[in-house]
Amino acid sequence: MSTYASQEPSDRPNRVIDVHAHAMPMPFLEWLEDEGLADLSRVRDELVVLDPRISGVPAGMALPLPVTMWGGTERLVEMQESGVEVQAVSLPPFLMASTCRDGALVAEVVRRGNDALAEYVRQAPDYLVALGGVPVGWPGAEQEAVRCLDELGMAGIAIGSQGGGADLDADVNEPLWELLSHRRVFTFLHPSGSPAPERTQDFWFPQLVGYPLETALAASRLVFAGVTERHPFPLCLAHGGGCLPALRARLAVGWERKPQARTIPHPPATYLDRLYYDTAVFDPEQLRRLVQDVGVGQVLTGTDYPFDLADRDPVGTVGSVLDGAEREQVLGGTSAGLLGLADRPLTAG
Repeated sequence: MSTYASQEPSDRPNRVIDVHAHAMPMPFLEWLEDEGLADLSRVRDELVVLDPRISGVPAGMALPLPVTMWGGTERLVEMQESGVEVQAVSLPPFLMASTCRDGALVAEVVRRGNDALAEYVRQAPDYLVALGGVPVGWPGAEQEAVRCLDELGMAGIAIGSQGGGADLDADVNEPLWELLSHRRVFTFLHPSGSPAPERTQDFWFPQLVGYPLETALAASRLVFAGVTERHPFPLCLAHGGGCLPALRARLAVGWERKPQARTIPHPPATYLDRLYYDTAVFDPEQLRRLVQDVGVGQVLTGTDYPFDLADRDPVGTVGSVLDGAEREQVLGGTSAGLLGLADRPLTAG
């Protein structure tokens, strides 16, 4: 599942694949606790406290830990209830250590997280596939990507929006982009920080406001720095691209009129239309506009399961905007090709 020869949509109906789902395997959390990097004393309250070096949030802040984040049976029941056949599961952003400046710690956390995630999806291989994490912003990120794909058998890669004190377009990440492009690896970009943490610390704004801004900033830098020109690979943005769709016209006029933004040979929309976007936008009109902007083939079902800000009815969401072949394409036809699942038998519903 490490190289994807076919990325054409599957023509088989009723396949629903969720490309945006998270898990926090308990063995990984227990290792963090043993290392003094986590406090699991509030697990019964469905909360966990992580070291700020790991989570990127203030010390002592409790983070949600629903049982479905680590319990397998409950997850499968809720998947069936929502009509999802397969989840592509990644670690949530506060286990990415994106803001940590200790490279050795980041590498160890990412490695152990990947090992635990690989074991987690093996418990239900008909329903779960893994997207492995990599230490973006640090040398050797591409080596961990190779390990995830070739040794752990993962279906793709998940990246944060920053790492090691650098943005994604930093030179240190070039070997990673080269690898992902060469092997056409499905990659899921999830915001892993806020561009203005001191201004978004209240009202749950890190997620409500900061994440959409962060996604737009990270993706725009990849485009204008020429990364997507040099290294095209199937890159999917969480939360429907955050604020990025609303910036299309502004980025275009900047490219046309500002020499500082004329850094790529083609208008920004050329590259934005090559990206993939998940459906976790929570509004039919916004989803309809997204499909109109980038095309039905660039939109993939994603829920943000099992957080409380997740889309609980992904089939209904897509069905409220599309029908027929286009509906099937977004629900899973395109994702099946990207994740190497096009030839996988349908599971019994």
